[in-house]
Amino acid sequence: MKKLPFLLTALIGFGLFGCSQKSNDEKMTSTISKESFGELPDGQKADLYTLTNGNGMTVNITNYGGIITKLTAPDKNGEFADVVLGFDSLPPYLGGHPFFGALVGRYGNRIAKGKFTLEGKDYTLAINNGPNALHGGKKGFDKVIWKATEINKDSVVGLELEYTSKDMEEGYPGNLSVKITYTLDNDNALTINYTASTDKTTVINLTNHSYFNLTGLKRDILDHEVSIVSDSIVPVDTTLIPTGKLRAVEGTPFDFRKPTKVSAGINKTEDEQIKNGGGYDHCWVIKRTEPGLMLFATVKDPESGRFMEVFTTEPAVQFYTGNFLDGSLKGKGATFSKRFGLCMETEHYPDSPNQPQFPTTQLKPGETYSTTTKYRFSAK
Repeated sequence: MKKLPFLLTALIGFGLFGCSQKSNDEKMTSTISKESFGELPDGQKADLYTLTNGNGMTVNITNYGGIITKLTAPDKNGEFADVVLGFDSLPPYLGGHPFFGALVGRYGNRIAKGKFTLEGKDYTLAINNGPNALHGGKKGFDKVIWKATEINKDSVVGLELEYTSKDMEEGYPGNLSVKITYTLDNDNALTINYTASTDKTTVINLTNHSYFNLTGLKRDILDHEVSIVSDSIVPVDTTLIPTGKLRAVEGTPFDFRKPTKVSAGINKTEDEQIKNGGGYDHCWVIKRTEPGLMLFATVKDPESGRFMEVFTTEPAVQFYTGNFLDGSLKGKGATFSKRFGLCMETEHYPDSPNQPQFPTTQLKPGETYSTTTKYRFSAK
């Protein structure tokens, strides 16, 4: 047999002709970087942090509102694409948006008529959603600058955000010290840890309001297949305030106990709850099969194969399908039209301060509020 020329043999040996591939165990180095993201009208500076794991997955977070501006996830061919709604620059966030990627507080979701009574004292909040208070008020946690600290250790990169909400800020009692930690690992999981303490009894319900679109922002989410470990929802009136009773999902468009396309029931307006929500904008009660951090929901885009698993320590999730998006906002090359994104807002029930039969959202001095939610991405 004739010997190959030395150079050709060497090239093949070094894998330049594709005969040698990197081991699956070889990974990039996880990194975190920081850049300017612009300036607020009052002169405060916003920064943008880019978290990159060993697989090349990236998550962009700004210390303005703790907003996740970008998150990339792999498809079945290993190609990464952005899967969250948002903008590439600060001005559109300052101009008003439906909480894209935002860190929501003090109280995520709605409080009826912006009023509640706590330890015999009445409190009044800003009305910013029909007749109700929504997502912390006119200037909630999504509209403030957070103190940021970078994390980079043990193959995990992250961002720690801290903010102190002053007593009676947006009408809520108590000086509330809040710490939120985002971490990205090599399992393609973004974990969000929320902790808080107060010097006066208050109410708290923190969540993240990312709108996911696993197509890579190519089309709406109606073909997404969703599963939720839940036997019941919290039904609402026409202003989206809970009626106070639970409703079984069996035999209704709200049954996602098996993977089901969003389109299967979202337009069944003969169902009063679909009509009231304009689609899905309801709180599902998680059926706990284990304590602590539990896998309770999955989302899949059949065409790309992108698959998201959602874990939480919380008792419920607000599943929202972008019913109020109207195409007036655009970003990252996409028009955010109706049902272009879906939210999995892990939380306590809406209006809990006015509904004593619901799990309590009260936080007292000496106690620590602590919850965790994880979003893990893969492809099938």
